[in-house]
Amino acid sequence: MKPVTNKRNVTIGVMIATFLAAIEGTIVSTAMPTIVSDLGGLHLISWVVSIYLLTSAVTTPIFGKLADLFGRKIVFTSGAILFLIGSALSGLAQTMEQLIWFRAFQGLGAGSIITVTYTIVGDIYPFEQRGKVQGWMSGIWGISGILGPLTGGLLVDYVSWHWIFYMNIPFGIVSIVLIWLYLHEHIEKVNKHIDYAGASIFTISVSALLYALLSGGQEHPWGSPLIMGLLVFSALGILLFLYVEKRSPEPMVPLGLFSMRAMSIVNIAGFLLAAVLVAVSFYLPLWIQGVYGQGATGSGLTLIPMSVGWPIGAAISGRLLARIGIRTTSLFGVAILIAATTWLATIQPSSPHLLLFGITFLVGLGFGLSFTSFTGAVLSVPWNLRGVAVSTNSFIRTLGQTLGIALFGTLLNASVRQAQSVENIDVNKILNPHEAGQLPPELLQTVRELLAGGLHQVFVILAVLAVISLLVTLGYPKQRQEEAA
Repeated sequence: MKPVTNKRNVTIGVMIATFLAAIEGTIVSTAMPTIVSDLGGLHLISWVVSIYLLTSAVTTPIFGKLADLFGRKIVFTSGAILFLIGSALSGLAQTMEQLIWFRAFQGLGAGSIITVTYTIVGDIYPFEQRGKVQGWMSGIWGISGILGPLTGGLLVDYVSWHWIFYMNIPFGIVSIVLIWLYLHEHIEKVNKHIDYAGASIFTISVSALLYALLSGGQEHPWGSPLIMGLLVFSALGILLFLYVEKRSPEPMVPLGLFSMRAMSIVNIAGFLLAAVLVAVSFYLPLWIQGVYGQGATGSGLTLIPMSVGWPIGAAISGRLLARIGIRTTSLFGVAILIAATTWLATIQPSSPHLLLFGITFLVGLGFGLSFTSFTGAVLSVPWNLRGVAVSTNSFIRTLGQTLGIALFGTLLNASVRQAQSVENIDVNKILNPHEAGQLPPELLQTVRELLAGGLHQVFVILAVLAVISLLVTLGYPKQRQEEAA
């Protein structure tokens, strides 16, 4: 008699793993100013996020196909172990360079957790129960969005930033044990092509682009042979990637989807808005700790309204989609994001902290409306394309976050160099309230204003990206075309 899967225990294991993947972004963003204050290397701060996003993005489709070949349990376990090893190493990091390498390793495992958990739910639950369980998992993302910033802030202020990584280990072990012991699967090996060539070319090309964007004007002049060579290399690599994808029997990014107008609009708008999302989550804590001089707990609390507004926006979107359609609902959401990012671009060092709570709530509300609508558009494609459409849309959003954080980091670093030239001050010190309090008040004020100026440039660009996203979304097919998709 074949052993039977214990659905309850497996679901608990899946939800724990989902919680770890969901909380990772907000908890690290909250802690980053303190990590920079401890390790130094403010000019490398964007790498900590972008390298994690890059490695998780490129391994997501690979792990998905490996799970079809070798089973969900072994692939999930392997990826989760990589994630936990990366977490432990990140907690042990003594320099920013070490942290970047360890975060890349952690991202490799995250690609498995993100992909295989939803696949397991699809395997063990029939269609009529799947929606309920996916609702629970969506709730986990919402809860982690609230607990992540607060937990990160409390750990940083009262324990140590190292524990934002160490805390993954016990939860991850419990998740692995539950799934390994209680998930029993009958593996039918499917002879699927895995696009290793596409994934490799993409990783190398985008890594070269990221290095050029984050190093240009700092370690190397923009016009230097190295930077120009990297930009040319990455451009040729992307062209080669597109060529390989066109010929691959199962490409990492199916180019045929872009011939569908609705999918093209949703992917382009999602790419732009994903850059906005990661910038708000990453740079707002930098403003609160570096400009306002508050602790990590204060920045964590400021991000919580975003996690409250998001599910509210998603719930409203769910009702509006059936009444006014995907196009109008998504335009409504993007319009709210324009209002929020424009408001963010007007804040000054003297602006009341309370304003930021209203801004982050609007950001969450706008994303809840727009991203839920975009997901509805992705799911409206024909059944035989639905799975690949969802994975491609997720991949493109992650790519938007990766490139967005790199570009914004380049802008911010230009201002940081100016700030560091002010009496040779180490800007990393102003990110720690204790060390900042030991600086002369006039000098501290000057450096904070320069940091605020750099962040202001980033916030203005976010508003511009939101406006461009609205213009792109206007091209979405109207209701009758939408229903025919």
